[in-house]
Amino acid sequence: MDGITLSVLSSKLDTIVREMSNTLLRSGRSTVLTTARDFSCAIVSSDDGLLATAEGLPVHVVGAAHQAATIKQNHPDFREGDAFLHNDPYTGNTHAADHTILVPVFVDGEHFFTTSVKAHQADAGNSVASTYMPFAKDVYEEGALVFPCVQVQRDFIDIDDIIRMCRSRIRVPEQWYGDYLALVGAARTGERRLSEFVRRYGKETIRSFVTEWFDYSERRMVEAIRRMPAAQFHTTGTHDPIPVMPDGIPLDVRGRIDPDEATIVVDLTNNIDCIPAGLNSSMVCSINNATAGIFNCLDPSIPHNEGSLRRVRIELRENCVVGIPRFPHSTSMATTNLGDRLVSLTQMGFAQAYEQIGLAEGAGGLAPGLGVISGEHPGKDGQPFISQIFLGSQGGPGSSTNDGWLVFSNPAAAGLLHRDSVELDEQRYPILVEEVAVITDSEGAGTYRGAHGVRAVFGPVGTDLTIAYTVDHHVFPPAGVRGGGAAGRSDALLIDVDGSVRQLPLAGTAVLTDGQRVVSIHSGGGGYGDPSVRDPQMVSADVAEGLVSAERARAVYGYDPETGTRVPVAARADHRKPPLPARVQPVPARA
Repeated sequence: MDGITLSVLSSKLDTIVREMSNTLLRSGRSTVLTTARDFSCAIVSSDDGLLATAEGLPVHVVGAAHQAATIKQNHPDFREGDAFLHNDPYTGNTHAADHTILVPVFVDGEHFFTTSVKAHQADAGNSVASTYMPFAKDVYEEGALVFPCVQVQRDFIDIDDIIRMCRSRIRVPEQWYGDYLALVGAARTGERRLSEFVRRYGKETIRSFVTEWFDYSERRMVEAIRRMPAAQFHTTGTHDPIPVMPDGIPLDVRGRIDPDEATIVVDLTNNIDCIPAGLNSSMVCSINNATAGIFNCLDPSIPHNEGSLRRVRIELRENCVVGIPRFPHSTSMATTNLGDRLVSLTQMGFAQAYEQIGLAEGAGGLAPGLGVISGEHPGKDGQPFISQIFLGSQGGPGSSTNDGWLVFSNPAAAGLLHRDSVELDEQRYPILVEEVAVITDSEGAGTYRGAHGVRAVFGPVGTDLTIAYTVDHHVFPPAGVRGGGAAGRSDALLIDVDGSVRQLPLAGTAVLTDGQRVVSIHSGGGGYGDPSVRDPQMVSADVAEGLVSAERARAVYGYDPETGTRVPVAARADHRKPPLPARVQPVPARA
């Protein structure tokens, strides 16, 4: 197949995936879908190879093929008109809160593709009002409804037993059902467009295209790896402490790049066993997040599909905190905290091995501004509400060529999640957002600095508000690489009605009363390279914008913005790791 045809057909598939995504964005009901875009669409080949992902979240889409494969395993007689609901983290899903609709696409009775539409739910039926449960010792305590590739449509019609089960158990069932219809609509949109795609270009052409597209993608990956010198890396990090792990959760990532074999291997087998908490990674999240860390360091024009994935191997072991979980360990938070650390440690390994490849550590976790809120509307007869919010953002890492991305969100999402509209959140929920602000001097200093952290202040109006959250990067802030500095620390504080400030636990559930406000401090990103050689014009611009203070510019970057001259920097340790602060910080009450 000639290159032009290959390019046209691959672009057509991306267009179809984007139409699926737009269908979901425009027809969903929860703000998790319609504002934050916490969803991903993908197309999988008939032999279960990841084919097209467009703008899907890395933590979601790399493993879409694993879920598609379970259709054949569980429903060998599947046919046109079927649809399946899959959210089982033990058979290919990310975590139970990500509901996936799978639709096999047939043309004249032949299975050509499977459409995959995955979306994080506002609620999944957990035992408490949150889709993230850090303290759940097992899946039973977690409590989510789990569907291991369960058929929900036959002949394009809902199987009502399954729908009734969900509506009777999931909080705010009308919200869930609206999102369910949006997922099915997006999957069916992809089905129609793919059928038209096959009929327009012909079955033989499409069969040939799929094979050649995978082969082309593999060749691109081979070429990229063979340009890299042989190398090995070993990075370690630690997630902040939780009650069952008072010293934190250690992580160990080892990698090797072999240009002769044109392979990249990431070894996660040296990590600890699963823990009795909800932070264990699912198998697919272990694969997805390590793979995302690899692709973050390669040419972005390489297609991310089954072909390029042939050259990547993620080594896992059973009963491992970032490996293959052993039932019934909970993986409630597999898509965030440890997953964020895993992405970062992988890309930091490349920065360790090569001078111009890799990135520092990006900020992750779920501070209260990214938590799950729930309660009752005071003006709507006590109507319940529940949803994850996305107020503020966490800072992206510095790289060898660029500063970190301010609205990065978290490593597992790679900047593809959107921040909430403050006005829409205030209309939808009984909350008042007092502040969303960039925090001066919170970046990881570097030749290319990490993005700054963000502070969000909000609270309930006329009612109580429950917030479920799990902070990371307070004890172990996002680290820099190649002489870059660590970013400012995350935190969670409470401002009482009298203006006094008290500390919130780093993880848990906070109940705010009318007039109280939570202060959610989101970490910045780690820096890349020695900050004392940062371009003075870039330092000057940061000072002018209020991102970096004049004092920090002189002490850390060796630049005096008042005179425009270089000055001696402070002791080298000053910027590497910020001191652990007292937990209560002087955040003033606002009028």
